[in-house]
Amino acid sequence: MPTMTSRELLEKPARCEAAPGPVRRSALRRGPRIAATLAAAGLLIAGCSRRRPSEPAAEEPAGKAAAAAKGAPWFEEIAQKAGVRFTMKMGHRPGRYLMPEIKGGGVGLLDYDGDGLLDIFCVQAGSLYPNDTNRPGHKLFRNLGGLRFEDVTKKAGIVSNGAYGMGCACADYDRDGDVDIYVTAYGRNTLYRNNGDGTFTDATEAAGVSGLSWGVGASFTDYDGDGWLDLYIANYVRWSPQIEVDCYSEGGRRDYCSPVNYRAPAIDTLYHNRGDGTFEEVTTKAGVRSAYGYGLMVVGADLTSDGLPDFYVADDATPNLLWVNRGDGTFVNEAMPRGCAVNGMGLPEASMGISVVDTFERGVFDLFITHLVGEMNRLYYRTNDYFVDLIAPRGPNAPSLPYTSFGQGFYDFDNDGHLDLFVSNGRVKRVGKAWDPQEPYSEPNTLMRGLGGGRFAEVTPQGGTDPVLYAAGRGAAFGDLDNDGRVDAVVINREKPLYLLHNVTGGGRWIGFRLLDKKGFDAVGAITELQAGGRSQWRYFLLQASYASTNDPRVHYGLGPVERVERLIVRWPFGKAEAYGPFEANRYYTIRQGTGRPWSSR
Repeated sequence: MPTMTSRELLEKPARCEAAPGPVRRSALRRGPRIAATLAAAGLLIAGCSRRRPSEPAAEEPAGKAAAAAKGAPWFEEIAQKAGVRFTMKMGHRPGRYLMPEIKGGGVGLLDYDGDGLLDIFCVQAGSLYPNDTNRPGHKLFRNLGGLRFEDVTKKAGIVSNGAYGMGCACADYDRDGDVDIYVTAYGRNTLYRNNGDGTFTDATEAAGVSGLSWGVGASFTDYDGDGWLDLYIANYVRWSPQIEVDCYSEGGRRDYCSPVNYRAPAIDTLYHNRGDGTFEEVTTKAGVRSAYGYGLMVVGADLTSDGLPDFYVADDATPNLLWVNRGDGTFVNEAMPRGCAVNGMGLPEASMGISVVDTFERGVFDLFITHLVGEMNRLYYRTNDYFVDLIAPRGPNAPSLPYTSFGQGFYDFDNDGHLDLFVSNGRVKRVGKAWDPQEPYSEPNTLMRGLGGGRFAEVTPQGGTDPVLYAAGRGAAFGDLDNDGRVDAVVINREKPLYLLHNVTGGGRWIGFRLLDKKGFDAVGAITELQAGGRSQWRYFLLQASYASTNDPRVHYGLGPVERVERLIVRWPFGKAEAYGPFEANRYYTIRQGTGRPWSSR
């Protein structure tokens, strides 16, 4: 077949094929051989759209959202004013650079007391020195309404066990109606069981999920359809202070090492939920022990369109893993043949955070991965259940090359009907001039405004705040903290106070949904299609995404000027599709499986 240059691929419009069903197949109906060829060549490809990627979007947001694109801030940092006072302490000592000190930083948004307001759980690192008496613990902040929070850590019985905290996964693992908290760590992971009375109990040993490794990202996902959330943990390095080595950065200064210096990649851990409050460790039985890497984050999502949740793992400096669910309790790693293990040049990168997102608004979900400075964040564009490393001039990864990125979230922050992107940035090595002399690993965050059709434009001021904020950003979680229909963000920073970024954009209308299965629990893994204003938008409902963090359990859509939603179609996990609606805008709704109209495109 004739070859095309990268420029020709960008300028040639892709053919779009309409496919039946509430969740469409890829618009690029090409086989895996072509996808693999493009990936190996590192070429740029065009997405399925009526406009070419190089063309500007015809539709622009109105009102304050448009003003935001021209320089008005999108967020106001209000952590201190709101009473959310938390600093992630690493326990660093001058002259020593222990590897876990440069990672960590998870945060969870959860309604732990069931009052309809999102609370905030912050994971503390602490100290790696046994005799260090200064060991701050995790923090739980209860939302009092009106963007005011109360530190209820002690009252809630959240007692840190001395492990060096990394991330968190919040979900109702025991199906008692209350959200529980699982904290990953270097050392012993901890499961805080919600007692339903505002307090928590350490149920780690009783549930059998201590881990005893260096866990970072975790995902609660029902992978076998039995109605109980299973638990996958991405483990990082088989590290100990005894194997620490000396590493250096620019100018011969001591600095943190790359994980490859230790030559000790870890095997991840998979727990199967027995349904009685306990878990069975099935790492070997499920086949997950057959591959390994430096794992930092994991998401559970159906990435092969067979109705079964798979696990995708972001590995640092080693190939990423895609554990394809065979449907019999076992998994096989197909990341390499499916094109999402390494970049388009065939090289593994420092993968950090993950999003499962419909970037091109076509009903097909891509993978977006944050990376190290000089690597660029990656968009693995999904085509016929295979992936291509897509780089486009106006893609979501365009401005990322100078930064090291961790947390991320695709949300319609300005409610104009197109997904935007927020990324928390922060270095892991001393490179170049420091943005903040007090924190040599600090960087500004990145905010991209969605233009539709896979195109984005960077927002100024940088990161969407005035003044621009500089820190070593790590985990980021997203949700509507004051129930005003605008998505806010919480960002954990290394050795600096967290950011509570209150969304101050205006303009478009919005709508949100809480998705519950037949028994009234969060339907993790549901796919939704919103039909309004003559177009469709799609979302994949995941609790855990970004970097080592948990997001708002509600699905949010921006509507722009649209006042009424014609239909919401939900493809339930291990179930059939149902249609709901119509709905009025600017409200949250609860959608329960089995109460909608059966939906079929045929």
